[in-house]
Amino acid sequence: MNGRVVLERFPAGGPRGSWPAEEFARARRQEGQRAEVVMDLATDAFLVIVREPEDAPVAA
Repeated sequence: MNGRVVLERFPAGGPRGSWPAEEFARARRQEGQRAEVVMDLATDAFLVIVREPEDAPVAA
């Protein structure tokens, strides 16, 4: 398990001056989630993720 949950993905080639992944992550943070944006180089996309806590129970 990589310890993260992908909430949404956005193509890296968005319109100039547009930051949809950052805006989405900001909205999730305002809801109380610890969302962050990372780049997935393999798919050339920005991912909005939430890292799972280290002590989270493992699903069976």
